Amino acid sequence: MTDADISIPVRTTDEARTLLGPLDSNARLIRELHGVSVLARDGSVRLLGDEEHVAVVQAVLEESLRRMRSGVKVATQDVAGQLRQTLGLSAGGGEPPANAERAVRPAGSGVVRPRTEGQQRYLKCIDDHDVVFGVGPAGTGKTYLAVAKAIQAMKEGEVRRLVLVRPAVEAGEKLGFLPGDFQAKIDPYLRPMHDALQDLLDPRTRMRWLESEVVEVCPLAYMRGRTLNQSFVILDEAQNTTVPQMLMFLTRLGEGSRMVVTGDPSQVDLPGNVRSGLGDALRRLDGVEGIGVARLGAEDVVRHEVVSRIVSAYETPDRQRRDRGES
Repeated sequence: MTDADISIPVRTTDEARTLLGPLDSNARLIRELHGVSVLARDGSVRLLGDEEHVAVVQAVLEESLRRMRSGVKVATQDVAGQLRQTLGLSAGGGEPPANAERAVRPAGSGVVRPRTEGQQRYLKCIDDHDVVFGVGPAGTGKTYLAVAKAIQAMKEGEVRRLVLVRPAVEAGEKLGFLPGDFQAKIDPYLRPMHDALQDLLDPRTRMRWLESEVVEVCPLAYMRGRTLNQSFVILDEAQNTTVPQMLMFLTRLGEGSRMVVTGDPSQVDLPGNVRSGLGDALRRLDGVEGIGVARLGAEDVVRHEVVSRIVSAYETPDRQRRDRGES
């Protein structure tokens, strides 16, 4: 085993901050995964450790710098994701571990890659189960990754239709104050689903699928009485369903269909005396064959890095109250 001491020049504090992570989170990750010490000194990032492991970390950091300098927006979480994917590749090459990466190819040559271990587990859960609950805070990619998987399943012929569903529940505002007819009033609640489609499909395909109803984006109330065969069905913001609504939705599953239910139990907008269908379903369906649960946390937030800190700040006191048995 040969020791190595490598310095990687960085031009700005932003470059160093992106590589090392907030509060040196990526530096700690490098030490945990590869046993390599990381020091930020005088315009450089210094790597100390076993030569083979240093080379692996060096390759990730230098590639991240190259992309940043070519104009590509690189987040701290992107660097962390690449570092995690190297685990298992540093011992003489060979094949990556099974959970190294589960890329999704929803359209053409485009690739959606999981950025965290939690997102990798989430995609594996979708692959392995007929019904999946994706539970976690905002910004963890619950809806986006589910829509990407749905589009991939459609393009590969696994399903014939995509059905994207949301409960039209107010988060502080009232539907009645919005202008227009009923459709105009509910459109804002369905906008996040349209945003995901817009990101993942080229405009021509998106319009063709929507106009032919190959893709259907609709409020939860429209699901009653239907049986969805050969469909990939996604229920978003499921924490805002009631218990009867959740039962109604889950029983829409038909032959050859798959279902993903996403939600954040900490953001329930139902009246205080109404039980959330998401929490109820998670308790009732625990261990039921064919049903998987993927739990994401603040460490899986892939929006602006400050969002992860915000989520953690809100989660910590809530968790402490639960531990004390307070409501």
